[in-house]
Order: sequence, then C-alpha cells, then structure tokens
Amino acid sequence: MPIVDAGSGAQPTGKVARPLVAKLVAMMLLEFAVFGSWFATLGLVLSTHGAASVIGQAYFLSAIAAIVSPLFMGAVGDRFLAPRNLLSLLHLASAAIITAIPSALQGGDLTLTLVLIFCNMLFFQPTLGMVNAIALVELGEHQRIFPYIRVFGPLGWALAGICVGALGLSSSTGVFYFAAASSTALALVAQTLPKRPPPSVDSHFSLGDLVGARAFVLFRNRGFAVLMFCALLTSISLGIYNTFASPYLAALGIKNVAGVLAMGQLSELVFIVTIPFALSRIGMKWSLLLGMGLWGVRFALFILAAHGLLGAAYLSVIMHGICSDYFIVVAAMFIARCATPDLAAQAQSWLVLMISGFGAAIGSASSGKIFAAFVAPNAASGAVAWTPLLLLPLCLGAITCAVWIVLFPSARNSEADSVRPTAPLGGAGC
Repeated sequence: MPIVDAGSGAQPTGKVARPLVAKLVAMMLLEFAVFGSWFATLGLVLSTHGAASVIGQAYFLSAIAAIVSPLFMGAVGDRFLAPRNLLSLLHLASAAIITAIPSALQGGDLTLTLVLIFCNMLFFQPTLGMVNAIALVELGEHQRIFPYIRVFGPLGWALAGICVGALGLSSSTGVFYFAAASSTALALVAQTLPKRPPPSVDSHFSLGDLVGARAFVLFRNRGFAVLMFCALLTSISLGIYNTFASPYLAALGIKNVAGVLAMGQLSELVFIVTIPFALSRIGMKWSLLLGMGLWGVRFALFILAAHGLLGAAYLSVIMHGICSDYFIVVAAMFIARCATPDLAAQAQSWLVLMISGFGAAIGSASSGKIFAAFVAPNAASGAVAWTPLLLLPLCLGAITCAVWIVLFPSARNSEADSVRPTAPLGGAGC
C-alpha cells in the first residue's frame, strides 16, 4: 500500500499518511473484534444457558435494531455530531449495555436478556456503516486502497474468535465482557481520528432526515436499486448463517466452534486483497455476482456435510472470505461513488439496513420457524435433520444470480466498473 509520513510535506498523488492508515486500521480491527467476539457464537451461548428457545428471537431483534437505528444515526452523524464523536458515544453506550447481559442470562430472565441484546444492537449496528463511511471519506481520492484497510475487519473478527475459542469461552457469557472491552478501546481510538465537522451541519433539517429520507434519491440509480434488492436476498442467507451456523457445526460433532468459525474471517484476509485485481479484470458487476452467488454454494456444502462429507463443512466456513469480501466490501466501494459527501453516512447505512436489518430479520425469523418445524422435532436423527433449513439459502442464491445478471447495468469498460473517488449521484462515479 502506498503511504507516506505525515511530516513529509504535501502528499504525493496516490499516497496516504502512515498515521492516518494506522488509525483507520485500528478502528476497523476493533470494530469487528467487538462483533466477532460474541455474535458468531450467540446461539451456542444461549443454548448452553437454557435459552435455545429464544435464539431466533435474539437474532431477529438484532436485525430489527439494524432497521430502526442506522438511518437515524446516519442522519445524526451527517448533521449534528462529528463522525468520530458519534462513533465513540455509540460504542461506549454499547459497552455499558452488553456487560449487563451475563447476569440477566444466568439469572434465567430471558425477556430482560432479549431487551438488552436489542438495546445493545441499537447502538452498535449503525457503527458498521459508520466505519466504512469514515474510512472512505478520510481516504479521499485514495479509495482504491480501501480493501487494504477493510481487511483488518475480518482480521479483528478472526482474532476475537480465536481468543474466545482458546480461552474456552465459546459457550460462555464471558464473550460479552470481551466485547465490552473491545468496544471501549474503539471509543478511545475514535478520538484519535481527524476532527471533522458534520458534513451537513449547515443544511436545513426536516423530520424526513430522522429516517434518512434524503438518501432515498439514491434509488433513482438503477445500479444502486438492484444492488439493494440483491443485498436483501443475499443477507437472508447471511442471517441464517449467523443464527444457526454455530449450533449446526456443534450438531456435526465439531469441537471449538468459535475457532472453526474464525477460519472464515481468516480467509477474508486472503480474498480481500484480491479485490482491486478482480475489479480491474472482471469489473464490479461480476465481482459482486461472485460474492453473492457463492452463498448458495456454501449451503450446498453444508448439506453434503450433513450426509457424511464432514470436510465440506470446513470448506463452507472458509468460503466465508470470498462471499463476504466480494459482497459487502465491493458493495461499500460502489455505494461510496453513488453518494455525495453530505449523504455518505446515510448511503452506507442503507447497506447495513439491508444486510443486518431486513435481510437478517427475514433470515433469522424464517430459519427459526423452519428449525422449530423440521429440525428440533427430528434432532435424534442428527445433522441430517438440518437439510430443510439449509435448502432455503441454496435456492435464494440461484434467484439472486438470475436477478443480478439480468437487471444490473453491464458496463465492462465504463466508469461503473472502476473504483473512483466519491461522485455525485448519477455522475460518472456510479
């Protein structure tokens, strides 16, 4: 990655200051260490403490939080609070709430446990889009190196998972304390970022801004609209994976579930650095298709694992890297070119809304019903009982591919296939 010392005078074209890179790296690493330390094995933690009946509800409420808060917080960040200050405040609030979950769960108060999980995610979910928006804005004309910053996200998730697994906390409430410590650390790191005023501080405020209504203009762009629809379909599969991957791996007889799931995040380190090469060779349309379409393949491998081919489960977990990188990271880069600076936070919030919000809600709710109807009653038959649940994302992957190929604009040699600095809606950048 081309970088230059901050004290070397004017930055040459194509170079970014080392101190800024270090701060953005720390921000991205800690952001996903917070998430990866507890969210991946939440289902296992709940089932271990006699709360298996609310696994689906917990993930569903997390998704509802992602629907309710990101656009609202994006509007707040665009107008009233400096991005770094909002990021710090949200993480401090999240840390305070998540430390109360262990006592509620251990005390058998499932209602309070669900309320705390929901409240925690109200504060945390908006930060997923905020860290992307902050990094892309700070990189400015150097957004092509964003993947090299974003790669530390999955690294943070993987390191958190490895630590949790090595400490024997995969099914323990200790994961919540780990998350709180990481969240507090990120709040401190955020204060070292460049101090910038809210991008729309002088703009007129309306009630529509509370729900990010100004960002609706993005849907005039066909590419953005199709991306949001396909992101919704793909994130249903992601929601199913997040909800039931850990108990499914346990059903297969796999030990150290947190450590195994961390393999998926480690694989992101390999695939994410290939994004600039892929964009230059096959373009954004086909890169995104690769990331979204392979979700169906992952669940086909899970089905094979249930029928005796255990190695297919490990391969499916490892494929998380390419599925996540070529879907979420490339999508964030595309969105950065669709929105003007004053809409940057709200635009990235739409991606969070579709992935962690609507898609995750539908995924967790539908998979919870399928689990209750087909898996739980046939638990004695082992992992084979999970097959009906695994078929849904496989079918969704096929539908997503068909919609994407037919409707997303094809412009192999146009601006739509290149990575450029943020440009206004409808301009060359989107």
